[in-house]
Amino acid sequence: MTRGPSGPTPDAGWRTPEQWSPGRWSPGQWGLLIVLAGNMLIDALEVSVVIVALPSVGQDLGLSLTGLQWLVSGFALGFGGLLLFGARVVELLGRRRIYLAALVAFAAASVVSGLTSEPWLLVAMRFVKGFCAALTAPTGLAIIAAAFREGPDRHRAVSVYAFFGAAGFTSGLLLSGLLTGAGWRWAFLFPAPVVLVLFAFAVRLVPADEPRPSAPRSFDVAGAASFAGLLLTLVYGTVTAAQVGWSAPRTIVLIALAALLAVAFVAAERCALRPLVRLDVLRNATLVRSMVGAAALNGSYLGLLLLATVRLQTYHGWSPWQTALAFLPASAPVAVTALVTGRLVSRFGTARLIALGALCPPVACLLYLLRASGPTVRYTTDVLPSMLLMGAGFVLAFAALNMQATSRVAAPDRQAAIGLYQTAVQVAAALVPAMVAAVAVSGAGDRAAVVVVLAVALLGLVPSAAKGETNKEQQKQ
Repeated sequence: MTRGPSGPTPDAGWRTPEQWSPGRWSPGQWGLLIVLAGNMLIDALEVSVVIVALPSVGQDLGLSLTGLQWLVSGFALGFGGLLLFGARVVELLGRRRIYLAALVAFAAASVVSGLTSEPWLLVAMRFVKGFCAALTAPTGLAIIAAAFREGPDRHRAVSVYAFFGAAGFTSGLLLSGLLTGAGWRWAFLFPAPVVLVLFAFAVRLVPADEPRPSAPRSFDVAGAASFAGLLLTLVYGTVTAAQVGWSAPRTIVLIALAALLAVAFVAAERCALRPLVRLDVLRNATLVRSMVGAAALNGSYLGLLLLATVRLQTYHGWSPWQTALAFLPASAPVAVTALVTGRLVSRFGTARLIALGALCPPVACLLYLLRASGPTVRYTTDVLPSMLLMGAGFVLAFAALNMQATSRVAAPDRQAAIGLYQTAVQVAAALVPAMVAAVAVSGAGDRAAVVVVLAVALLGLVPSAAKGETNKEQQKQ
C-alpha cells in the first residue's frame, strides 16, 4: 500500500468497494476488519476488566465501595456522556485522524492507570478511556460502511465486528481474573501494547477521508459539557448522599446543580445551530421504551456483578480467578449467540424476545437476594442460577431492543436515534453502580442494594408492554 499526503491510497493490496467481486475481500479489507474488530474487543472488555479487580484495587489503595464504583462509572461517564459529542467530532474532523488519535490516547491512559497510586488520577484515566471508546466504537462502524460493499459483504463485516464486541465482555472477565492474580495493575496496563499494535496497523490500513460537515460547523460544546456535567453531578451526588445524608447542605447543593445543568442542557440544545440531541426524536414512544429497557438491562447486569464481586471476594474469600469463572454464565452466552441473534429476532419477533428477556433480570435478582446474600454461599445453588438468568436476559432481549429502538424512526432521524439509544445504555452503566454502592455503604447493607438492582431490573418490563414489529415488517427493514 502506498501513502498519500493524508493517509493510505489504494493499490493492489487495497481496493475500493466498487473494485471487488462480491464475497471476495483483499488482504487490505481483511486487515482493516481485524484492526477494527480488535479495537472493538478492547473497548468492550474495558467495561468488564475492572469488575473482578475491584476488591484488590480497594485493598491496595484504601478505597471503599463508593470509591471503587467510580472505576466502573468513570468509563461509562466518558463513553455515554460524550458519545454524541464524539460522533460530531469525528464528522467535523475526519474519521481517520480521530480514530488514530483516540488509539494513542487510549494506550497512554492505560499506562497511566496501571502505574498511578492516586485514586483521582485512576478515575480520570477511566473517563479518558471512555471518551476514546466513544470516538472509536461508532467510528469503526462508519469505516466499515465506507470500506465494504453494501449487501452481504457489509453485513458479514458488521457481524464480525459485533461478535468481537460481544466477546469483549467475557474476555475482560477472564483476563481480569487471570491478571489480577499477578497484580491488579496488570489489568489496567495490558491494553496499552495491544492498542499500540493495532495503531501500527491502523496507520497503514484505515483509509483516508475528508471531513464532510453537511451543515454549519458546530461542535455544540455547551451541550456536551452540560450533559457530561449533569451525569457527573448525579453520580457524585448519589455517592455523597450515602456519606452525609440526603438532607445535608452538600447534597442539596449537588441536587440543585444537577437541576441547573439539566436546564442548561435543554437550553443549549434548543439554541444550538446543530444540537447534539434533537429533542423531537424523543417523542417516538417506541424509541424511548427501548432506551428504558436497554438501560434497565445493562444497569441491573452491572449492578449485580458489582455487588457479587465484592461479596464473593471480600466476605467469602474467593480469588479473582474463581470470581471471573463464576461470572462466565452471565457473559459467555452473549458471545456464543452473537451471530445468531438476528435469526432469533426474525423467527420470534422483537416483542416476544423482549418480554422473555425482561423477565430474567428481576428473577435473577430475587434469587440472589434469597440465596446469595447470607453468611454462607454455594456457587451451584446460590450464584449460578442468577448468573444464568442474567445471561439469558441479554441473549433474548438486547439485540431485539436494538432493532425495536429504530423500527419506527424515520430514516433521516435514525442516526440520531441510535446515538440516543447507545447513550441511554451507558448512562445506566454510570448511574446504577453509584446507586448500588451508595445504598450498600449507607448502613442498609447488601440486601437493600440488591433491592435497588431489582427495582432497576423491573423497569425493563416497560418495553415488553409495547407492541413489537411483526416478523414480516422486520424482514423488510
